[in-house]
Parts: sequence; structure tokens; C-alpha cells
Amino acid sequence: MMNSPMVLFEEEFRQITAICDHLHRDASAKAVFLVDKNGQLLANSGETGDLDTTSLASLTAGNIAATGGLAHLLGEKEFAIQFHEGEKDNIHISLVGQRVILVVIFDERSSLGLVRLRVRKCCIELAVVFDVIYLKAAEQGSTVFSEITDDDIDNLFGDG
Repeated sequence: MMNSPMVLFEEEFRQITAICDHLHRDASAKAVFLVDKNGQLLANSGETGDLDTTSLASLTAGNIAATGGLAHLLGEKEFAIQFHEGEKDNIHISLVGQRVILVVIFDERSSLGLVRLRVRKCCIELAVVFDVIYLKAAEQGSTVFSEITDDDIDNLFGDG
């Protein structure tokens, strides 16, 4: 089941970007990505120019969904952290508050221990920001959509 689309507000988007920038620097990572569970890229930092970020985001969300199925087969709720080791690059994937996916790509300039340590702190910071986002969206959603009338919809589509 897909989640509803995420609404990002400007102030929180700046906070998210700053957190990703700090993680990129503090973990000595190549790149950091924040992706929603629908596969939409929310933010990134670092060496992202040569990467197909759209594919990375959607494949990461698919990976989380697939391993979620494996977790359920084993009686787990889900696997909150994943690590993939390559010849040159490694990927550390974390779920943040069951809402978004944090992806850290790193190489020999860093270590899994350093990345895990920095990600742990980053996830706490991001969870706080996303709590604010969901509260704002809930508050604004009820006021924005409650003000739309059938006449507004008819006028929008030229039926009135």
C-alpha cells in the first residue's frame, strides 16, 4: 500500500537539507539521500551529479518494500537498517521514524562504524522535523480542503 504524498514546507525543507549536509560532512560520505517510501527524492547532499537520483530513489523504496516482505516472513515488523557492501562503494540505508528512507553512500574515506554513529544522531534530528511536518500538514489539510466547495470544483473544470 502506498503512502499519501508528502508535503514539505520551506522551513522544514531547509532544516532537512542542513541535516543531510551535516551528515555528508560528519560521516565523510560520498552522498546522502532522503527518500520517501513512495520513491520520491526529498533531499540530497554530496557527490550526486553522476548518479541517476530518480532511479536511486525508486530502487531504494523498492528495496525497503522487498525487505519488509522478508521481515514479515520472519516475524519481524521490518528491518530498520540495511547495509550493502560493494568493491568501491557501500550503501547504508535507514528508516527514519517509519516515514522516510535515509541513504548514505560511502567509500574508503569513511567506515561503517562512523556512518552508523552519525546516522543514529541524524535519524533523531530528522524524526523531529518530520513530526513538525506531519502536524503542519494535518492542520493545513483540514483547513484548506474544508474550504473547497462543489461550486469551486465546477468553476475549476468549467462545468459551472
